[in-house]
Amino acid sequence: MASVRKEISIDAPADRIWDALRDVGALHTRLVPGFVTDTRIDGNARIVTFGNGMVAREEIVSVDDAGRRSAWAVLHEPFRYYSAAARVEPYGRGSRFIWTADFLPNELSGQVESMMDTGINIIKDTLENQGSANTT
Repeated sequence: MASVRKEISIDAPADRIWDALRDVGALHTRLVPGFVTDTRIDGNARIVTFGNGMVAREEIVSVDDAGRRSAWAVLHEPFRYYSAAARVEPYGRGSRFIWTADFLPNELSGQVESMMDTGINIIKDTLENQGSANTT
């Protein structure tokens, strides 16, 4: 099984980052605009449309306010198994954003890692810029 872990420092308070992360139906507006172009809630799942045209149905496994952690699973091709989680924690004067994904088949590692690299950098830019916009 492949496992990818991404971690990044964000110059924004953990509570503000968690507020955006826990809003599972607003990826495209609050967390990764452009990388995700649409998010639609369907029962306990979100239908995510990525900027590259890929669409995924992500079953929401948990939204844990106490742990500031959200988890989801993809139960369809091209994955035989896919489980991911993201959490935020205070770190110095800002926060730390940690995103992990475990999946099969292993051959998708390059694609998943590339998407996670892009996504986490957009998360950082989006949340840091929101802070700048709110202070002016």
